[in-house]
Amino acid sequence: MNTSLELIAYLIYLPISIGLTTLVSQHLFKNSKIFMLDIFHQKVEIAMATNKLFKIGFYLLNIGFALRIIKIYGLVDYKDLVETLSSKIGGFSIYLGVVMICFILFFLKGRKASRQGETELVNE
Repeated sequence: MNTSLELIAYLIYLPISIGLTTLVSQHLFKNSKIFMLDIFHQKVEIAMATNKLFKIGFYLLNIGFALRIIKIYGLVDYKDLVETLSSKIGGFSIYLGVVMICFILFFLKGRKASRQGETELVNE
């Protein structure tokens, strides 16, 4: 066990996983404002408040998961370091993509439900 290699791995993994989460979050929630405004019928305050709450949940979920899977052990040399980091960061990136798609589906489902509600109100 090489403790210094493991420390290096943590010092590389943490900023990358948090940086990826931040990057995805910024793009996702910047573009989701349009959906929120549509869902909440152009009521800016509630749309933006809901969007911020989703953003906080996104951060908590993803940074929490990144910290949960952080354990790195058994590094002998730099080859092990690179392979382990590739596996950890690659796996986290796949997870982050899946979560992002789930959030997009939430937004689309909310938009669809909102539009169905409008149609029902018009038909009454």
